Amino acid sequence: MYKVPLKSPLKNGNVPALGLHDSQRHFPPSVFSRCRRQLSDSKRKLQEYVATVENMEEGKKRLQKEVEGLTQQFEEKAASYDKLEKTKNRLQQELDDLVVDLDNQRQMVSNLEKKQKKFDQLLAEEKTISSKFAEERDRAEAEAREKETKALSLARALEEALEAKEELERANKGLRAEMEDLVSSKDDVGKNVHDLEKSKRALEQQVEEMKTQLEELEDELQATEDAKLRLEVNMQALKGQFERDLQARDEQNEEKRRQLQKQLHEMEVELEDERKQRGLAAAAKKKLEVDLKDLEGQVDSANKGREEAIKQLRKLQAQMKDFQRELDDARASREEVFATARENEKKAKNLEAELMQLQEVSRAAVDEGTCSRDPWALFSSLVSRTSLQDEKRRLEARISQLEEELEEEQGNMEAMSDRFRKPILLVVSLQSEQLSNELASERAAAQKNESGRQQLERQNKELRSKLQEMEGAVKSKFKATVTALEAKIAQLEEQLEQEARYGSALRQKDKKLKEVLLQVEDERKQAEQYKDQADKGNARVKQLKRQLEEAEEEAQRINASRRKLQRELDEATEGSEALGREVTALKNKLSPLFGTIDHTYFGAAELPDPKVPGSNPGSGASICC
Repeated sequence: MYKVPLKSPLKNGNVPALGLHDSQRHFPPSVFSRCRRQLSDSKRKLQEYVATVENMEEGKKRLQKEVEGLTQQFEEKAASYDKLEKTKNRLQQELDDLVVDLDNQRQMVSNLEKKQKKFDQLLAEEKTISSKFAEERDRAEAEAREKETKALSLARALEEALEAKEELERANKGLRAEMEDLVSSKDDVGKNVHDLEKSKRALEQQVEEMKTQLEELEDELQATEDAKLRLEVNMQALKGQFERDLQARDEQNEEKRRQLQKQLHEMEVELEDERKQRGLAAAAKKKLEVDLKDLEGQVDSANKGREEAIKQLRKLQAQMKDFQRELDDARASREEVFATARENEKKAKNLEAELMQLQEVSRAAVDEGTCSRDPWALFSSLVSRTSLQDEKRRLEARISQLEEELEEEQGNMEAMSDRFRKPILLVVSLQSEQLSNELASERAAAQKNESGRQQLERQNKELRSKLQEMEGAVKSKFKATVTALEAKIAQLEEQLEQEARYGSALRQKDKKLKEVLLQVEDERKQAEQYKDQADKGNARVKQLKRQLEEAEEEAQRINASRRKLQRELDEATEGSEALGREVTALKNKLSPLFGTIDHTYFGAAELPDPKVPGSNPGSGASICC
């Protein structure tokens, strides 16, 4: 802006005296009126601009109050959000506590199931022990029946041995009779009779040995029968005791089974109650999870609203900064306009003062022109008039310039006022509407959050009461369950002690039974030995029978030889050579019989077979001798 200070030679006191016709040099009144009017318009516009600036200040204050209100609402929402977050954490903690309680309940249920399995295992072990004892009883009865059968078979074998003994005795009597017949035969066969007597003595000795063996077999059979009777008595006693023990054991097992069934039923009832409570807890957990999800949704919406409010707040803060910057610019422009206006006003006052001074000077010059008619004065007045005319023209040019500058300043001020008024009003209206809408939405969201918070608090109170009731019920039931389980454990420990005592008694009885079984096994072995001995006796009897048959055949051959000798004696007259040959043949015929008898019963050397060539005819006689 171009600013020219007003200078006049009148300020320095160099105003010469004017002529008489100085009225033509006066300024026209329209210039002063126009200047005053423009000055008053400038003052009025300046006042309007000041009013606009004051309105802008008031709008700024109002916006600051609204921003403070929004900030307070934001802080309240942040506090409510923190409160909701705390409520969420508390509900999450309560949910975790409920989950821990559910885990504890599941652990209790698993422990009860393990105890039930242990009870089932004990019951199965008891059944196994009962079946084992039943199998042992059946096995003992089978062994007793087998031993009884063996004893009967031994008795039959003994009877057969006795019958064989009687048959041997009868055969011995027959042999004795035949030997007596042979002894009463002729003297010419004395040597044969001597051999037969020797065979007879050997057979009698064998018979005596067999009698001795039969007596021993009888004694052993009697001992076996006595042992059998004792074994039967012991078996009957053990059988009765075992049946009594087994019956008592069955009764105890039945009682235990009933108790276990009762306990199992109680545990099933408790398990069903636990399942129901677990279902209720699961339903409460699901409800809490749904409430927690709703709360999380509300918290998310509150977070979104808070973020949106933060964005709006930041946007408003940016707009406030822009407004502040524009306001600062407006203030600077206002100060500049005020300074320019003050300067222009000061200049106008100076011009007005100079005009007034010029008017006074001109009036003084007119007054003085009437008195002085000096040519030099006239010349000075002309020069002054010329200078005044020049000054007037210069002042008019300056005034016109100042008017143009004032109009330009007024246009600038009006443009600035319009430029600031429209956006400020637009922004203020838009921001007021937006802030009112946001304030309404925030209030609605705050009311919704407050209602949700109250509802959550009510639900939290209800859940706390339910949780306390469930905790009380669970604690009472848990205490009752623990007490019942402790009683059951004590009862089971007592039962286990009884089982241990009964097991020790059963082990003692089992040991006794094993000892009896070992005795029975020894007796069985002895009976088998007796049976082997009886079999050996039967074989010996059969061998003796075969030997007796061979002796009978030999006796028949001897009888035939005796008859032949009788004939030979009758024919002795035929010659001693024939008799000798016959005697030699007779000896050769008798030698195998005595050799077989001696080899079988006495362990002597085998006699030569008369049928084998080169056998010594005199060997049999030497052996007999």
